[in-house]
Amino acid sequence: MAPALDILRAASDATRLRVIGLLRSMELSVGELAQVLEQSQPRVSRHIKILCDAGLTVRRKEGSWVFVALGEPALVAPLLEALDAWVADDDAWREIDGARLAEVRADRAAAAAAWFEAHAGEWDAIRSLHVAEEQVERAMLATLGSDPIGLLVDIGTGTGRMLELFAPQAEQAIGIDRSSEMLRLARAKLTERGLDHAELRQADIQALPLEAGAADAAVLHHVLHFVQHPGAAIAEAARVLRPGGRLLICDFAPHQREELRVRDAHARLGFSDEQMLGWFAETGLSPVSIQTLGGGELTVKLWMARRAYDVQEVKAA
Repeated sequence: MAPALDILRAASDATRLRVIGLLRSMELSVGELAQVLEQSQPRVSRHIKILCDAGLTVRRKEGSWVFVALGEPALVAPLLEALDAWVADDDAWREIDGARLAEVRADRAAAAAAWFEAHAGEWDAIRSLHVAEEQVERAMLATLGSDPIGLLVDIGTGTGRMLELFAPQAEQAIGIDRSSEMLRLARAKLTERGLDHAELRQADIQALPLEAGAADAAVLHHVLHFVQHPGAAIAEAARVLRPGGRLLICDFAPHQREELRVRDAHARLGFSDEQMLGWFAETGLSPVSIQTLGGGELTVKLWMARRAYDVQEVKAA
């Protein structure tokens, strides 16, 4: 009875029920919840602590922000079903909170648009050096295929473009990045696209917040050339793949554009097939395909590999 009592006590407050209702729509920061609820952040934080202690919500720190999401579905779903049965469709607070939530969505979109406008020149400078991004994305989609994906992980998600591309075919999608600023931009884009099943987490790409063997597919899109130890990043990606899971890497072939080290903080000036195949072999990945996309000063490469099945797992099957 103890868990049920904790859940019912935590839910026995109008503000906390409103919080649960808001989090059904999207993950929100404490500040955004305070904005919608028109309450102080300390007061909202106290309500969130009670909900977290009961397991109805979870908190996740991202830079100086704290984001809140619903807890484990097995625990939360019965309460949501009860609320759906008890709360009238024309509930006034639902309408008010829905309108204010729309304002939060608009604020996110405006912040993202302002950032992209300010940094458009930097992005265009890199894109002008290689084949059109649309062609790269078409090649990536063709390489990974259109079959449904269980859990997709976008490692170094940046502004979330790969989640936009692949999340529609995934049951669950997680984007991971160390930059809280990038994650805020990604969150705005995903919210605008209605990709509410895509999660974002702040973490180092060499210490992914996932259990071993959890993912069906992982993507590293123009990430490795920023990494000091690419082999370690690939090893960590391999760790979270299930046996038979796929890793798709998109990056540059070796080049001599030395100014990219200083201007754009590139740690590596591209990668050869030999380097990539060596890292695959070291981490238990079997190469599946290699594709070259020329047409610019920088050549884009796609490498796909699959995590090998353990011999004991094969025998057991």
